Amino acid sequence: MSPPRSSIAYWKAATSLAVAFSCALGPLSAEKAYAFKLFGMKFFESDEEEAPVIDPVNYTLTFDAGTEDKELKEALENSSQLVQGQEKPVSGDLGLAIRARDDRDRLLAALYEKARYGGTIAIRINGQDIDSLPPDPSFPDGKPIPVTVTVTPGPVFNVGSVKFEGDAAGFSPADYGLPGGARADSTLIIKAGEKVVNDLREQGRPLAKLTERSAVANHANSTVDIVIGASGGPVAPVGEVSVDGTKTVDPGFVRDYSRLNEGRPYSPADIRKASERLRQLGVFSSVTIKEANALSPDGSLPMKIEVSEGKHKYFGFGAQVSTTDGLGLSGYWGHRNLFGRAESLRIEGSVDRIGETKELDKLDYSVGILFAKPGAFGPASTFTASVKANIQDPDAYRAKILTAAAGATFELSDTDTVSGGGELSWANIDDAFGSNSYLTAAIPLEYVRDTRNDKLNATEGYRAMINAKPSYEIKGQTFFSSFEASASGYHALGDEKRFVLAGKIGAGILVGGSGLEDIPANRRFYLGGGGSVRGYSYQEIGPRNSDNEETGGRSYVNASLEVRIAITDTIGVVPFIDAGTVSAKTTPDFSDIRAGAGIGLRYATPFGPIRLDFAVPLNKYPGGTKYGIYAGIGQSF
Repeated sequence: MSPPRSSIAYWKAATSLAVAFSCALGPLSAEKAYAFKLFGMKFFESDEEEAPVIDPVNYTLTFDAGTEDKELKEALENSSQLVQGQEKPVSGDLGLAIRARDDRDRLLAALYEKARYGGTIAIRINGQDIDSLPPDPSFPDGKPIPVTVTVTPGPVFNVGSVKFEGDAAGFSPADYGLPGGARADSTLIIKAGEKVVNDLREQGRPLAKLTERSAVANHANSTVDIVIGASGGPVAPVGEVSVDGTKTVDPGFVRDYSRLNEGRPYSPADIRKASERLRQLGVFSSVTIKEANALSPDGSLPMKIEVSEGKHKYFGFGAQVSTTDGLGLSGYWGHRNLFGRAESLRIEGSVDRIGETKELDKLDYSVGILFAKPGAFGPASTFTASVKANIQDPDAYRAKILTAAAGATFELSDTDTVSGGGELSWANIDDAFGSNSYLTAAIPLEYVRDTRNDKLNATEGYRAMINAKPSYEIKGQTFFSSFEASASGYHALGDEKRFVLAGKIGAGILVGGSGLEDIPANRRFYLGGGGSVRGYSYQEIGPRNSDNEETGGRSYVNASLEVRIAITDTIGVVPFIDAGTVSAKTTPDFSDIRAGAGIGLRYATPFGPIRLDFAVPLNKYPGGTKYGIYAGIGQSF
C-alpha cells in the first residue's frame, strides 16, 4: 500500500510549493536578536568579528610542490598552514617563523601519508633558511615578507617485509592492509596497528595494547620494513556496571537496557551497541561508557555508564502547501520519560486541504495518541499502544476511521526484529461500492532483517520485510488477510562511494472476502506517489470499474531503481525509474503496468538527506497526472 499522504509533499498537474519544518522548543535565552538554530544549523546569524591580529605581518608565498601528481600536490597544499593562511597576516616576525617551522613537519607528514619517505622540504623566509634563523628573528618592515617552500617528494615506497610479534604473531599482513608490494602509506601502517589491537579486544581481551609499531625505510630499493607487536592481556568478562548522571531516569533501567550484563564476555562491539541503544531512547543528550584501566580482583572489567539527561518535554509543528491540495498544518506534543523508565507519550494532530475546499466537513483531519515503553518484556523489547482517528480523502474513497492498537517489538539480533499485536478499527467509507461501515479486528505480524549501514542514507547492505495481517470484519462476518513482502538493496561503487546503486521490489496479496466490497477500502491495495511509483499522484494506480472509479486491488507488484550520484559532499542527483501494477485478482496479472521516471536532488544534512524528486508518468491515465514533485527527509527507500 502507498504511504500515508501526510508523510510526503506532492503535486499533481500544477505548479506547487511545499514547505516543511519542525522544531523542539525549550526555555528562551537572551541570544543575538533574530538568530535561531534549526536541525543544528544556524540561520540569520552574522559572522562573529575576528579578534585583531597583534603586530600583523604579511607575507607572499611561492609554493613548489615538486610534482605533477594532482593527488599529492593537493595533499601538500591542504596540509600547509602557509598556503591556507596566506590571505591573512600572522602575529609578528616570530609568528611567521613558527608557522614555517610547523609547516615543515606538516608537509613531511603529508609526504609520509603518500608513501614518500625520501622527500625533503626547504623553507626560506626573506631568502634565509629557517634552520639558520635566530630564536627571535626580525624581518624588514613596510612590505610583505617573501616566503618560499620547495618540496622534493622523492620516490614512492612500497611495503617490504612485515612482521607481527607477540600476541599478534600469526596474523596475516594482507588482512591488515599491508600485502607485500603495496604502497606503504603511513596511515595504513597506523591503521594496521589499531586494527590489531581492536581484533585482540574482540577476542575478549580488554587490556590489549601495542608493544611496538615501527617502519624502517630502505632507500636503496624504496621499500619499508614494518614491525607490529602487541600484547593481548587476559581474557576478561564484564564486571560491575555502574550508572552516573541520571536525574529522573531510573539508573537500574539504564543498566538493564544497555545489556552490558555482569559476567558476560567482554566485547567492544557490545559496548558500541549499548551506547547507541541508550542514545536511541531519546532521553539522553550524551552517553559515554568508560572502561576501568585495570581488572577487578575477580578478573572482571568494571564499567561505568555516564549519561546526561536532555529535555524530556517537547513540541513542534509543520506545514505544507500546494495549489492542488491546499494548506496542511500539523502539530505535536510529547514526553520522553513519562514514568522514569524512558516511556514516551506523543499527542499529534493535523488538518489538510485548507483552501482547496471551504467546507469544514470535507477537510482531512487526523489526531492520535501514541505510547511506547522500552524494555517492557525484557531489555530487547518495546511495547506500543495507540489510538488514532482520521478522515482520509484520496481519489479512490473518503473514509472516517478510528483505530486502537497495541503490540510489541522484539529484537532477535542486531539485524532481526519481529513484532506482533492486536488492532481494532471502525471505518465509515464512501467509495465505488457505495457507503459502508466496517468493524475490523486484526493481528498484525511482521519480521524485518535490516543490514543497512545507514538507515537514512544507505550505501551498503539490504532491508527485507515480510508481514501478515489476519483480519475479521465483524459486521459482515468476513475473514480476510493481507500478506506483503519487500526487499531493498544498496551497493556503492568505488572507494569514495560517490555512486550508489539502489533497488527495491515489493509485492502483496489480499485473500478472503467474497468481493472487494467486503474489505474496507483502506485495506485494499493502491500504488502511486512518493513511496511507490513516482510521476503519479497518491494512490492513483489501481483497478477501475466500468464508470472509471477506482476500486483498489487484491494484489500488487512494484519495483524501483535509482543511481545516487554525489556531486559534492552535500549535493547529489538521483536519476530513477519506478514501475508497478495493481490487480483486482489475488494473483497479479500484469495486464496494466504503470511506470514513471525522473530525477531528484539530494542535500545532505546531519539528520539525513533532504529529498526533492521530479517525475513524469511514462504511460499516464487519460486525464490523469502529468507530473509529480515529491519532497521529504531521507532517501525515497
